[in-house]
Amino acid sequence: MEAAIVTVHGRAAGFAQEIAVGRHRLTGDEPVAAGGTDTGPNPYDYLLAALGSCISMTAAMYARRKRWSLDAVTVRLRHSRIHAVDCEPCESTNRLLHHIDVAVELTGVLGEEQHIRLLNIAGKCPVHRTLTSEIHIRTRLTRHGGDRLLVE
Repeated sequence: MEAAIVTVHGRAAGFAQEIAVGRHRLTGDEPVAAGGTDTGPNPYDYLLAALGSCISMTAAMYARRKRWSLDAVTVRLRHSRIHAVDCEPCESTNRLLHHIDVAVELTGVLGEEQHIRLLNIAGKCPVHRTLTSEIHIRTRLTRHGGDRLLVE
């Protein structure tokens, strides 16, 4: 299965963005308090939505494979920035770190061991692995409508 190309387009006058993911259309923006028009979620909201969706899908898929009686998965996430010196398990102590709190609610007839196993599996979803791995992002400049590499 080939990954969809995500296209994001915005005017220089504001923060509102038109997002195309395959046949799906989304809007991104910033809240009014941050200078936006609040026509859609902000980029960090989309990041949390990606992680939460992946966690939920991964837990549900595992439960289906095991034929466990899981009815629903609800994931609540919050992003914040914390000082590294306040983060006990963190290696770095000299800057602000991004912190994501995740609460997973599993609804269904499950035993304690099943709850623990599903939480463990959920924490290994592909998006979680991506966010906690070393990431290399290559940004390049293209001409209008083109894909030709101009600057690397």
